[in-house]
Amino acid sequence: MRAFIMVKAGTGHAEALAGRLGELDHVTVANVVAGNFDVIVEAEAEEVYDIIHSVATRIRGFEDVEDTKTYVCLE
Repeated sequence: MRAFIMVKAGTGHAEALAGRLGELDHVTVANVVAGNFDVIVEAEAEEVYDIIHSVATRIRGFEDVEDTKTYVCLE
């Protein structure tokens, strides 16, 4: 199962946040991007629950995170 988590970071925190997010379990890559969100996280796990619980909920706990959107791949 794969998912992409879009993360809106506080001003000036995107690069450091991407580095910390890249160290989370199930995260395969975290990239700083331009646009409506500041970091895109790619996560993989056996079950969607693992991604939602381990990654998405933990990301929302980071102080520099203002908003997230999680998109689960269907294929």
